[in-house]
Amino acid sequence: MRAMIIDFHTHIVSPKMKRERDVYVSRDACFGELYTQPKSKLFTAEDLLESMDECGVEKSVILGFGLMSSDMCLEFNDYIIECIARYPNRLIGFCTVQPLDTRGAIREIERCAKHGARGIGEVRPDTQGFDLRDIDLMGPLVEAMIEYNLIFLTHASEPVGHEYYGKGSVTPEKIYPFILTYPELRIVLAHWGGGLPFYALMPEVDKALANCYFDTAATPFLYKPQVFEHVTDIVGSERILFGSDNPLLSPKRIVDQVESLNLKPVDRERIFFRNAKTLLGI
Repeated sequence: MRAMIIDFHTHIVSPKMKRERDVYVSRDACFGELYTQPKSKLFTAEDLLESMDECGVEKSVILGFGLMSSDMCLEFNDYIIECIARYPNRLIGFCTVQPLDTRGAIREIERCAKHGARGIGEVRPDTQGFDLRDIDLMGPLVEAMIEYNLIFLTHASEPVGHEYYGKGSVTPEKIYPFILTYPELRIVLAHWGGGLPFYALMPEVDKALANCYFDTAATPFLYKPQVFEHVTDIVGSERILFGSDNPLLSPKRIVDQVESLNLKPVDRERIFFRNAKTLLGI
């Protein structure tokens, strides 16, 4: 019998955004980078739930995008808040902010937390035009996230290897100083943290990553399946969160990768759902 699955990395858009894709693509650089191509799938909450049922996923974390416009962030967040209220047993909401709008971002962090959001993300520092290492900018936002017990999820990319849509430049050398500056903040690094867990072979890095988690979103596009085994050996399976990047990638693709390996049952359970339950407090 297959273990429960919690997908920690999915994206949805409102029905209006799906209908008017061209309008939103022209309004925002990040959204445009990801969805200019008509073949790029857009899911509403109902589309996502249908996919979840097909793939045996019990719960999904629905993420925002790294948007340029604060107004678009609010519009996305309104839909996320609506969806977690409508499907509280299936969907867990992370909202999005534009950190360059400091006051607006802090207000939005407070608003989203009060409406049930569990985190902020997926932020995209490169497309949003900010630097995680900017203490004056990030300090007040991190303080607000810690105050409201929110998790912070950021996009991450590899400094080497092939190019792809959305790869970006948020690499370990930019992420690591941020982690060192805010050790109390719970951080999820998307896409295996751009390879950051491999640096945990260095004892000081391993210690610094104590409050960090790595999601597996888009793994088949990035790594061989053995990445699950190697990261488990280096940082432990308790730091890995199952994530698909649905609708970019079906959760089944990542499930098949995990099940192709000789991982211990306890490691599979941690990756599939136990770590997410612990981190989210569910």
